[in-house]
Order: sequence, then structure tokens, then C-alpha cells
Amino acid sequence: MKNLLLTTIILIAYSNAAMADNITVNQLTADYKSQGAGIGNLQAGEQLWNKTFSGKAPFSERRCATCHTSNLSNKGKHARTGKALKPMSPSANNKRLSNLKKVKKWFKRNCKWTLGRECTAQEKSDLLTFMNQ
Repeated sequence: MKNLLLTTIILIAYSNAAMADNITVNQLTADYKSQGAGIGNLQAGEQLWNKTFSGKAPFSERRCATCHTSNLSNKGKHARTGKALKPMSPSANNKRLSNLKKVKKWFKRNCKWTLGRECTAQEKSDLLTFMNQ
């Protein structure tokens, strides 16, 4: 009986975490749509993730994958500071894409550093679709 109760509690906690992720992703998707974005495109998100952009020395070439790797389930490493980065995939790191304020903050900061400008609503929608696969 105790095992059944423990299993039930774990399943409820897991489903609540998954719901939180979906709520955040749904809110962001609706926000980007209100800004003119279409439906997020998985392939466009993957291409943007791996695309090389020009930056300032010593990081004259930048990509999202430079720090976060091409495989979203792998740990990354910040190019400048060397700080370890947890996987970007929500399936490998259940805290990813679960906090609206943090997702917005990191999109703004990382788009500016990588692309040299803020991402458009469509680019964010595409990246979000790619990261949430």
C-alpha cells in the first residue's frame, strides 16, 4: 500500500512539472503569435540553433550550439566563462522552459550575444519549438 501511495505521489509530481512546462511554452507561443509569429517551425529552429553568426573577437563566430551543443540533451559549457550549462532539452532537464521570466530573460540575453540583436518573435517561436521537441 505504501508503494502504491509513493508511486501515485511521484506520478502527480511529474505530471505537474510537465504541465508547468506546457503552460510556459503555451504562454510564450501565444505571446509570439500576438507579435506576428506563425507556428514554430522545428527545422527553422534547428537551423537557427546551429547557424554561425559573426561576433567580436575573441568570439568572432558564434552559434547557440557553441555553448549549448548541437545535442540538446547534452551538457554545455559557456564559451567565455567556462561555466557548466545544464542540458537545454526539457526531457533531459525538467527545469528548462518551465519559468516564463527566465525563458524571456535568456532569449533576450543570448540572442543579443549570439545574433548581435534580439531575436524576432518568429525566431523565438522556432527556437522554442526546436528546444521543446
